[in-house]
Amino acid sequence: MAIYITGDCHGDWMRRLNTAAFPEQKQMSTQEENYVLITGDFGIWDHSKRQKHDLDWLEAKTFTTLFADGNHENMDILDGLPVSRWHGGKVHFVRPHVIHLMRGQIYEIEGMRFFVFGGASSHDIRDGILEPKDPRIRKWERDREKQFRVNHVSWWERELPSEEEMEEGLGNLSRVGWKVDYIITHCPYTSLLGQMDGGSGLYRPDRLTDYLEGIKEKTDYRHWLFGHMHTDQAFPEQRSACLYEQIVALAKPGRVVYDIP
Repeated sequence: MAIYITGDCHGDWMRRLNTAAFPEQKQMSTQEENYVLITGDFGIWDHSKRQKHDLDWLEAKTFTTLFADGNHENMDILDGLPVSRWHGGKVHFVRPHVIHLMRGQIYEIEGMRFFVFGGASSHDIRDGILEPKDPRIRKWERDREKQFRVNHVSWWERELPSEEEMEEGLGNLSRVGWKVDYIITHCPYTSLLGQMDGGSGLYRPDRLTDYLEGIKEKTDYRHWLFGHMHTDQAFPEQRSACLYEQIVALAKPGRVVYDIP
């Protein structure tokens, strides 16, 4: 049994999770006992042949891939999948062994309790969200200074959670006495977001980061792991870490570990 975790992949799973980049998988023999968890921006984007091929490649691995959603996911696709139950929480099966862990859910995996809450605000939309038929799109695509996205093509309002998801998350935490082993999110909580932003103003708090801040204050957890910020950085005093390209072992056969320095 092994559990590993890494950060944003943006659909480039074949680079992040090949045997050269992730040689530990060579010791894995069964998908049912080995897991790789991605902290959002997994990269569900379209129904293209390339994405189908890459998902099939991932499905053939010797581990099960689990992922929280990020702000760069096609939420129309994810929300359109049937909701199932897996290890105590709600999921979407993208493939039998490629599983979307839904917002506000708690999962029991190999004796450890995981609270998962995906989503984040996009910060590369300074020039706005355009509708698909907006004539400015063609011009702006050639302008490297423009930061924009297209509604239901490269941006989804569902990047931030619904009130129902937030309430369900609080209810699930209350049900387990506000005690979990790991909290997995895409974005950090407000206080850590401010620390990482360093006064630049690029990353601003929102209702999701404030919600997560409240969870931080009330929940007894061992470690909080998130992505979104495109850096590998540990915050030992907060028992938190941002993951990007690093692949961290949470559990290996016979022992629980935590490899971030």
